[in-house]
Amino acid sequence: MKSNFKKKSIPLIATTLLATTALTAQTVYQKDQNQTEAKQPSKEESKKTSATWLAGDHHIHSEWSVGWDNTTNPPTAIKGGDAIYPTVKNAENAEKYGLDWMVTTDHGGPNHSKVNLEQAYPELLKSREAYPDLLQFYGMEFDTPAADHSSLIIPKSDDESEKLYDIESKFNKREPYPNDSSRDTESNMIAALNYMKDLDEAPLLFANHPSRSASDVSKWGQDTPQEFRNWNDTAPNVSVGMEGAPGHQAGAINPDGSLDPNGARGAYGNSPTMGGFDQMTARVGGLWDSMLGEGRHWWVTSTSDSHVNWRDGGSDFWPGEYSKTYVKSEKNYSDVLDGLRNGNVFATTGDLISELDIKAQAAGKKANGNGHTASTGETLTLKNKNANDVTVTIRLRDPNAKNANGDNPNVKRVDLIVGEVTGKVEDRTTDVNPTTKVVKRFDAKDWKQDGEYITMTYTLEDVEKDMYFRVRGTSTDQLEPQADPRGENPWTDLWFYSNPTFIKSNK
Repeated sequence: MKSNFKKKSIPLIATTLLATTALTAQTVYQKDQNQTEAKQPSKEESKKTSATWLAGDHHIHSEWSVGWDNTTNPPTAIKGGDAIYPTVKNAENAEKYGLDWMVTTDHGGPNHSKVNLEQAYPELLKSREAYPDLLQFYGMEFDTPAADHSSLIIPKSDDESEKLYDIESKFNKREPYPNDSSRDTESNMIAALNYMKDLDEAPLLFANHPSRSASDVSKWGQDTPQEFRNWNDTAPNVSVGMEGAPGHQAGAINPDGSLDPNGARGAYGNSPTMGGFDQMTARVGGLWDSMLGEGRHWWVTSTSDSHVNWRDGGSDFWPGEYSKTYVKSEKNYSDVLDGLRNGNVFATTGDLISELDIKAQAAGKKANGNGHTASTGETLTLKNKNANDVTVTIRLRDPNAKNANGDNPNVKRVDLIVGEVTGKVEDRTTDVNPTTKVVKRFDAKDWKQDGEYITMTYTLEDVEKDMYFRVRGTSTDQLEPQADPRGENPWTDLWFYSNPTFIKSNK
């Protein structure tokens, strides 16, 4: 494996939204006057012109993911006992590998809320000073009551440390000492979500490595479909999604770059990842599509889950070295968080792509702010009862640059996936959407390429039902992502996933 890294070229894109430009140039005539005045764009229109794709990682551990000395009463935190790097070291590498934002998410444990408040948070403040161009959110890997782990992201504010302290001390299931079994219940999780959603600035929660504990396909472990539905129903502004691609993707890479035949991507055992992505995301018509088929805003991301880098004998990549979650936003804390909350997000591995702009446009309608176009995370409302065709335009950037492995991967195929939105399911354990299918597979003969940019279009004809679509692409020849064998080189099996765009029919 090559270890020399040439940073992917990921400049701020000049996103061309001609409709917004036209608005700023448009003139209106005043009654009884010959002079004109320029129509000013709305705040939302201005944001769209200045927003760019910002790469990040919301699941990163520092040395404050501690070990525990259980010979003391209560147990004593052991700095570096689980993850080993200082926060500033994570930030250094996040910036090196092209990230614009990151979230520190340390594990909890007995009285860990004080560790976060008194020790971890001051280190985050120092790291922000050392790397001021990198947005560094405060958060934790929440020990989710009655479930596995979740990335908890706290909005940046003057009292962010106290907010996390309150949530962790009140609701984290591993916080009490001695152990309190009443913490590890669904009712406690619902109480936590009710608490979080009513804060003046609500945090975000993404379920981490959701089917790592599954025993087989659709044989769920600690995280279940009904739990996700309960969380999203309780706090749709907080519980907004899951890791589509988990961390620990370097599990098969030895420190010398050779491959370990027993190493598993994601540290997944009985239910392996598929193209590096969790089965809940990777299976067309599976759990993710079941959630989307209810019309839920349930987004997917990709992260490093960095604890110990593969070069130091661990199973992890540095933040941004392999996985990136891109958010379309302005570069500030509040806008990145809004982008994550609203799903204008795509996930990619191996720097396969660095931009992914998707537009759905109703037939015969020009781009405007009245619901006749929609992008990722948005809803296109069809208003013309006589014209129900929807044109989908996909424009991506396949950078001509080397990734962290010294490769310059290329997109071989892009899939357009469509499913119906049929409403809430009666059986909350449901994990399938039988209406979901790949309607078009694009390859080089189907798209137009202009330098690093690739554009393709497809028309969904006579849309008569509520639906959604999403986009997926790969560097491989696999029509569907296959279960990842142990010992697989993750750099040879790269994928990207958009989040959905919804279409509201007029029928």
